[in-house]
Amino acid sequence: MKIVRTKEGISYFWPFVLVTSLFFLWGFAHSILDVLNKHFQEVLVISKAKSALIQAVVYGGYFLMALPAGYIIKRYGYRKGVVLGLLLYAIGAFLFIPGSRLMSFEFFLFSLFIIGCGLTCLETAANPYITVLGDLKYGASRLNLAQSFNGLGWILGPLVGGMALFSTNADVSIPYIIIGSVVLLVAFFFMRIRLPEIKEEEPLADAAVLNKGLWQHAHFSWGVVALFCYVAAQTGINSFFINYVTESDLQVNNATAAMLLSFGGMGLFMLGRFLGSWLMNLVRAEKLLFYFAVGASVCMVIVIGNWGWLSVGGLFICYLFESIMFPTLFALSIVRLGHHTKRASSFLIMAIVGGAVAPVLMGLIGENNMAIGFIVPLICFLVIGIYAMAYKRMTRFS
Repeated sequence: MKIVRTKEGISYFWPFVLVTSLFFLWGFAHSILDVLNKHFQEVLVISKAKSALIQAVVYGGYFLMALPAGYIIKRYGYRKGVVLGLLLYAIGAFLFIPGSRLMSFEFFLFSLFIIGCGLTCLETAANPYITVLGDLKYGASRLNLAQSFNGLGWILGPLVGGMALFSTNADVSIPYIIIGSVVLLVAFFFMRIRLPEIKEEEPLADAAVLNKGLWQHAHFSWGVVALFCYVAAQTGINSFFINYVTESDLQVNNATAAMLLSFGGMGLFMLGRFLGSWLMNLVRAEKLLFYFAVGASVCMVIVIGNWGWLSVGGLFICYLFESIMFPTLFALSIVRLGHHTKRASSFLIMAIVGGAVAPVLMGLIGENNMAIGFIVPLICFLVIGIYAMAYKRMTRFS
């Protein structure tokens, strides 16, 4: 595979395969939240805005843990950062066992916060590591391919969560016991292997440019803003997908809506990742990002219109357009940063805190009419489109 081979001919195929397996684990962790959101609204009798605190604590963990995770990875290496993340993930998952007995919303939030801290370590290590496992020019394509398997986790999360939580005698701990056990096995495996530590390429010859501060690179600083907006949009859409579908006049129940989210929305999301990875061999990453941002914006306008199945269809298609955005924004933001790469990764992971903001805003705006709440992701996609359009000019001066 040429995308995991360096210019010197060194192949990083197996490290790529091993690290890619982690993408599935955090995809599952994020997507099951969307089912948990609706479940807690009904079981604990709480508002949409309060249930959105589920996303807020997970993504808040990203904001608080990103810099410590970056420090750990810089000092101890990628492998130990991954192992720490997996152990925190497992601890948070197993805390759902006492949580299911207490049925305390606050205790569930604490458990999810621990999971969020673990996911932060995983993403801080895995995302930049994937981008340097081969020739620099294939960084965005490589990350999109790895993130495609993240899409498999996004499909299974709502499926497993819907089956476990929207049934009689539902036990909220069951899906977390399963995933916690899997995560522990993966952690043990990573403790037994050695991953090659790779020195990031510094392709710029101009010493004056190399000595620039991290935040003086416009494509990075505005990339942080764009990534914040993307995670805000994605999390907001996922959080209230079930609410939007069940509150329409289509007579769809919770379990059916969860299945639609799993196979419809997340299926298109995964397909879009594979499609995007292939298209980036033909179209520049920033140009493809612009086209997809425009498509996602149009879909959100249709969703806000609340025109029955047409709008639900627009909601589905949006998953296809948003699929490439995270890995592409991440890869574009850290290109040509050289020795700043690991620290830049920490700040980009901090930008995931956007996922803590949008669901709460959408819950407040859409308490009585969920369709109106989707104006938040519409604004976010417009910002991403502007970033993509201006990217080439920004990198000219970086």
